[in-house]
Amino acid sequence: MNRIVLIGNGFDLAHSLPTKYEDFINWYWDCWLRNLMICHHRTLSDGLCTFSIKVGQGQDTWHSLIWQFGYTLNAPKGVDFVNALIADKDKYDVSQSILLNRICKSIQDKNWVDIENEYYTLLKESISNPKIGYSPLELNSQLQQILHLLTQYLSVLNLNGFSCNDSISQIISEPIKLEDIAVSSYHSFYDHCNYWANQDRYTLYKQLKADDALSEQALAIRADVDKFLENAVAKYPDGSSLVTDIAKIPRQLLRPINTMLLSFNYTQITDCYAQICRLYVNHIHGDLTNPKNMIFGYGDELDESYKEFLRNNDNEYLRNIKSIRYLESSNYRYMLQFIDSSPFQIYIMGHSCGNSDRTLLNTLFEHRNCVSIKPYYYQKEDGSDNYLDIVQNICRNFTDMKLMRDRVVNKTFCEPLPQSK
Repeated sequence: MNRIVLIGNGFDLAHSLPTKYEDFINWYWDCWLRNLMICHHRTLSDGLCTFSIKVGQGQDTWHSLIWQFGYTLNAPKGVDFVNALIADKDKYDVSQSILLNRICKSIQDKNWVDIENEYYTLLKESISNPKIGYSPLELNSQLQQILHLLTQYLSVLNLNGFSCNDSISQIISEPIKLEDIAVSSYHSFYDHCNYWANQDRYTLYKQLKADDALSEQALAIRADVDKFLENAVAKYPDGSSLVTDIAKIPRQLLRPINTMLLSFNYTQITDCYAQICRLYVNHIHGDLTNPKNMIFGYGDELDESYKEFLRNNDNEYLRNIKSIRYLESSNYRYMLQFIDSSPFQIYIMGHSCGNSDRTLLNTLFEHRNCVSIKPYYYQKEDGSDNYLDIVQNICRNFTDMKLMRDRVVNKTFCEPLPQSK
């Protein structure tokens, strides 16, 4: 039996990295303030946003104006500066692209934003109303510019002194638990146990790295293996073996055979865990080492609007659909090979399981080899948590609700994702 660990942005946040989209947008406004400080014109634009000093406000340039404010020595936060300009409509004009405007409005109204979801919403609005005032080509251009900026932001994050969380490492490599397995997949768990029951003791010693060591720990492991084979395994005339007492199997043998860290993040945090735990990491959306191959868009083929995109003759509607972009690399194929090879359980660490990855998640969650889905939720300081939010999102990625209820691990057996201080 194998294991897939879904890694989302909450995983980076658990390591105290400021990777929320709101953090990114605040950085963007900080960049704007610095750019305006050296701007010797009255208007400056980057394609997403334009700042102008209105006619009738003297001959000041942005550089001279900011110097008069005294911001060259004691600059405010970029977001506060921008909000002050937006509020003073008599003196300044701040215009935003349609996508940036939606992003900022979401942050203002909800204190959070899902950029990919805002993009997809605008894309759907444009196909339902051709006179809306913007084209999918313009929207895609804005999205690519935001991705370019996001790449810059993530690249300048200070990872010096970063270290893996020991508690998370232990969870990633922990033994498989029967209570986590879907009732309909119990046989897969027993098959996993019986696989080891059919190995000779020396193979088991080697698997547990106790084959040639004479330490006290190695000798204890060998004793556990011997006790397991002698007291909890039945031998049959055809040479096969069957575990008769699951409780006596050494816990080390219940670990998954292979584990894939399926990362939806662009940072390399998961690579550190892959090295420590000797696991394989699959950056399904690409990473910062090759920005040109990073996937940023939407992936929900189950949505009715997707069918409209297919019927439309404009390929711009499909430009940033994730299920199509997956064909540009081998990452998705590697994932398919992994889930087709053996039964697997899913751990969810920091991924909201929202609709922006619905196509891929549906492929995983309803796959014949999936035996369980276990969310590690975020627990707030007041004791509340987002377990139910994650499960509700997981539900939207299923077409078979009976299967969903069997495979999702109930909260009794789940726990919060450990947070680094």
